[in-house]
Amino acid sequence: MEIKRYPKIKVQTILEKGTAVQNEDFLIIQDNILGVFDGATSLNSQKFDQNQTGGTIASHTAGAVFKKNHFPLNQLACQANDAIMAQMVSNGVDTSKKENLWCTSAAVVRLKDQSLEWIQSGDAVIILIYEDGSHRVLVDRKDHDHETLTLWKKLVRTHLPGAGKTHSSPKHGNQTDQQQVIDLMRGKLAGQIRKVRSGMNITYGVLNGEKTAEEFLNQGEETLDRVAHVLIFTDGLSIPQPEPKPRKDFNDLIRTYLNLGLEGLKQMIRSQEEKDPHCLICPRFKCHDDIAAIAVRF
Repeated sequence: MEIKRYPKIKVQTILEKGTAVQNEDFLIIQDNILGVFDGATSLNSQKFDQNQTGGTIASHTAGAVFKKNHFPLNQLACQANDAIMAQMVSNGVDTSKKENLWCTSAAVVRLKDQSLEWIQSGDAVIILIYEDGSHRVLVDRKDHDHETLTLWKKLVRTHLPGAGKTHSSPKHGNQTDQQQVIDLMRGKLAGQIRKVRSGMNITYGVLNGEKTAEEFLNQGEETLDRVAHVLIFTDGLSIPQPEPKPRKDFNDLIRTYLNLGLEGLKQMIRSQEEKDPHCLICPRFKCHDDIAAIAVRF
């Protein structure tokens, strides 16, 4: 794909649904603005117009605002946040309770002649890759899901010992027993997930309609000098890791992208995930997460 204003720049994209019924991720390319959004629905899993989840509406609502491309990115982010609140109110959501709120992560860039304007919220990622192969993650943030994934790993070791050590299926009882144990473990995560969700725009930021979301916006402008690639993606493009880390390490991801390209990176991730369908080896929330990703090559 080419951007008319920048004929020498090549753009690759991926927008792919994961294991869930709906793709709550969203992707935009509008002239010189490019962005990805990762929606998350309320904890009550309520559906709305045309059976859409709140996460789907939130990501699409935010993306539609950014596509207008007529203000600085921080102003567009604030407008997107307000638009999410307006959508929740119009759909009768009780916004006084955090667990009812829809939200979306966002990573958006605007290409200029010699620089890159950017804004980020939540766990969406922007990485600059330089001509010498080095890279820089624009927001070095703690993973707000680290505690939850660490608890999941502990539950696997306790209830299905040996299941998380190899890519083979666990040899712990029959398949029905295994699934019952897995369901039990996931039930034990519910309180932890509720705890993390209650920290929105207190311990970490997302666009969810709350005014405090504006305080958690990360933004800046970077020179494009020596930049060879820009990667913008949601966490569905993360390489599965056996041990959760407080901060994600993107070295393997960058190396794989440079060797195989964006599509090759995605296929490698999906292949690893398929070998661990119950998330027992590499803790995560579902076998395949939604992916929205953009690779810009200069």
